[in-house]
Amino acid sequence: MKILIIGAAGKQGHQLLLEALRRGHDVTGVVRNKSKLTDEGCKVIEKDLFNLTYDDLKDEDVIISAFGTWSPETGIQHKESTVFLANLLSRKGNRLMFVGGAGSLYTDSTHTQRLMDSPDFPEAYYPTASSMALAFEEIKKRNDVNWTYLSPSADFDEEGQRTGRYKLGDEVILINSKGNSYISYADYAIAMIDEAERGDHIKRRFTVVSE
Repeated sequence: MKILIIGAAGKQGHQLLLEALRRGHDVTGVVRNKSKLTDEGCKVIEKDLFNLTYDDLKDEDVIISAFGTWSPETGIQHKESTVFLANLLSRKGNRLMFVGGAGSLYTDSTHTQRLMDSPDFPEAYYPTASSMALAFEEIKKRNDVNWTYLSPSADFDEEGQRTGRYKLGDEVILINSKGNSYISYADYAIAMIDEAERGDHIKRRFTVVSE
């Protein structure tokens, strides 16, 4: 399978790249500075996301956006990048997958309150969660794109172990058997590449928790 990863030098993007390479896929990483991506076996496109064209993407089975920006001033780029990529892939056969946020997940099955709107949600994380939620609302509208959006658990751990043990859900934040809403970057990458291979959530959002 041909998989292209946007933001492949970032923390989560690099985990995705390593997981895809580990499985023997044909992997291309998109980075703004190619010196930051030196993994053997992957091809590199040195471009800003907003400079990509369909010619860069047309041969890929799956395009995964691990784009992220964390300041209030640049938060709008979550929405802008989502719309940009969706427009490039409109009515094309390629799949478009997103590393999403947890804040837009619901707190329970009534779907009346999002995690980011709950009383205990950290104020410092709200601007990023809000901008990622706006991006999710944009991709939800797109019936012309084969999109998939994967939200992590509330505790998204860069340093966590790669266990391969996880559970999937849909629109509600998940809690594991230990009572935690937790996923490591490495296990998230396993879930994402599993989905790339299986295609179980086309035009749907899902979420994952480590077990």
